[in-house]
Amino acid sequence: MCCCFNPYHYTSVTHTATTRRDKRAPSKKKNPLVMVSPEMAQFHTSHMAKPSVRNKASVWLTDSFIFLSGAFFALLLVWTFSSFSSPTPNPDFSPTQARSNSALNCAVNLTHDSDESTFYDDPELGYSIGNPVKNWDEKRREWLKHHPSFAAGASERVVMVSGSQPKPCKNPIGDHLLLRFFKNKVDYCRIHGYDIFYNNALLHPKMGSYWAKLPVVRAAMLAHPEAEWIWWVDSDALFTDMEFKPPLHRYKDHNFIVHGWAKMIYEAKSWTGLNAGVFLIRNCQWSMDLIDVWASMGPQTPDYNKWGQILRSTFKDKLFPESDDQTGLIYLIYKEGDRWADRIYLEGEYYLQGYWHDIVGTLDNITERYMEIEREDRKLRRRHAEKVSEQYGALREKHLKDAGNGRWSWRRPFITHFTGCQPCSGNHNQMYPGTSCWDGMRKALNFADNQVIRKYGFVHPNPLDSSLSAVPFDYPAAEEDGW
Repeated sequence: MCCCFNPYHYTSVTHTATTRRDKRAPSKKKNPLVMVSPEMAQFHTSHMAKPSVRNKASVWLTDSFIFLSGAFFALLLVWTFSSFSSPTPNPDFSPTQARSNSALNCAVNLTHDSDESTFYDDPELGYSIGNPVKNWDEKRREWLKHHPSFAAGASERVVMVSGSQPKPCKNPIGDHLLLRFFKNKVDYCRIHGYDIFYNNALLHPKMGSYWAKLPVVRAAMLAHPEAEWIWWVDSDALFTDMEFKPPLHRYKDHNFIVHGWAKMIYEAKSWTGLNAGVFLIRNCQWSMDLIDVWASMGPQTPDYNKWGQILRSTFKDKLFPESDDQTGLIYLIYKEGDRWADRIYLEGEYYLQGYWHDIVGTLDNITERYMEIEREDRKLRRRHAEKVSEQYGALREKHLKDAGNGRWSWRRPFITHFTGCQPCSGNHNQMYPGTSCWDGMRKALNFADNQVIRKYGFVHPNPLDSSLSAVPFDYPAAEEDGW
């Protein structure tokens, strides 16, 4: 059951929850509301007079008229309420949009926690790496059973997780850049109805740097049993297509989604065969087991140095001796494929994460191509509320059939990852000048922000300048002079 919004009171329950409540405490029946006509009121006021035969017939006719009138008004009332609860279907509304809007608009009961015992009441449960969780699938199902309002849409519910270091950045503009990267993630999650958790503390004191993500992801799985997917996104990665959503239906038989290439893993044996800075992981026992095995290569274990030697000897192009999370994951795919590889999806058909150096130079052309589409399609340049942005993303797809994907595409890249730029420390990779990193980040951030701030009536005219200009009506068909 979808929620009904009242500006002074916000609550909703699912059909299951309503049924259960009704069974526990059935409501007392009240007398129906009776509407009395003036004629009926006059009849009641003169009940002392004895009616004649003619008067009895008149009374009978009056009673019949009142009964039929009451039945008609009752039927009208039922029809009126049913029209609110069951609106006429929109023939232009696709099933995909219906599911999406349902997930956004059907509220869950945030004010209720079941009194029934769940895994949270187990004193042996541990959130930290090194405390294995068993029977997690059953524990999640039991929790959802006791919290039925979360059951609807649970299979597609996503929680995004990101984070940064506990201390201030050494780079003078590093904290500002991380704030803008974080804003970008918040914007994306708000538009699509995802929850987000941003962490800036080490959940395991010995697991820092690239290993710090695993304790956070694992803790998020326990903190969010209502979510099917935990989506890790590095702090230096941003969404450059605010409309696109991962095709979760494509991953129904997989538990871990990461951008990568099978040939680079199995044939080239390269430690860059995938990028572990962005991944989707299903909230299930398989994933709990993967994180335990994956983390066993980390700096908190006595075998850390040993794993560094193993990984470097296996993948000859690995540049540094320490064990890292990315090479560790590739090792598990390459060496323990029977256990892990079948459930890991190497996504290469779109930029689940894209290398910024290949992307930034294409953004101006992409902007112009999208503007051309909007000049031709009045629906796409129509002003609209931010909450219905997904509909316009769906409308745009018919214009992007020939855009392609990947390096030579003019489709907006989904996620742009500034690997090697190190915005917080400033210790960027020496293969490119630091100005290219900073200019690239500003350009990509403004490119993404234009897709958001336009819903509020403004855009950044200059891709390297954060200043704003008001958007004229019917933009971009009627652009202001000088733009």
